[in-house]
Amino acid sequence: MSPSILFVLTSADTTLTGGNTGWYLPEAAHPYYVLAPHASIDFAAPKGPNPPVDQYSVEATKLANAKVLSEVKASDYDAIFYAGGHGPVIDLAFLPENAKLASEFYQSGKITSAVCHGPAALVGATDSSGDSIFKGKNFTGFSNAEEEAVQKVKDVPFLLEDKIISLGGSYVKAEELWQPKVVVDGILITGQNPASARGVGEAILKALQK
Repeated sequence: MSPSILFVLTSADTTLTGGNTGWYLPEAAHPYYVLAPHASIDFAAPKGPNPPVDQYSVEATKLANAKVLSEVKASDYDAIFYAGGHGPVIDLAFLPENAKLASEFYQSGKITSAVCHGPAALVGATDSSGDSIFKGKNFTGFSNAEEEAVQKVKDVPFLLEDKIISLGGSYVKAEELWQPKVVVDGILITGQNPASARGVGEAILKALQK
């Protein structure tokens, strides 16, 4: 039986300054096409069907069958993946039901993964001791420098790099902006930016095949 993976997307469609946001299409599409031949994939979002796609990432078909996040069970899946876009920093980072779900995946020893701003969805996740899943772990995600380069610092409630370092994580990044970087630390798999999305998908597949 093939493994099952839950892709979680944001339901947020505006930033703190009122700008357009949502989930970033390539960051879901690239891992999807790596994993789909080998795994069953479901989508979920806080508000369920038709999570808003970031219009800057391309027009996309609506995900009419996305599950309501609070109704999803970690026991039904082998891995969880959070796509980026600025949306996760707006909603998923602060939702108790998302923190609970991510914690359940991690505490069950299941692959817990994210790319770009997706790791923001994991800031509330804890291990069995109640510590952040990032404590003592290597991770990556959208860097402060990349956020400054796209002039979006004021659009988000926190900078991902700073936030996770404050939780005890050790931040790792590519040598240059926008270059791919994937970090695997046990069952925690993270990618720095949109260019890292395919690599995250490949890392998830490799981990599932162990």
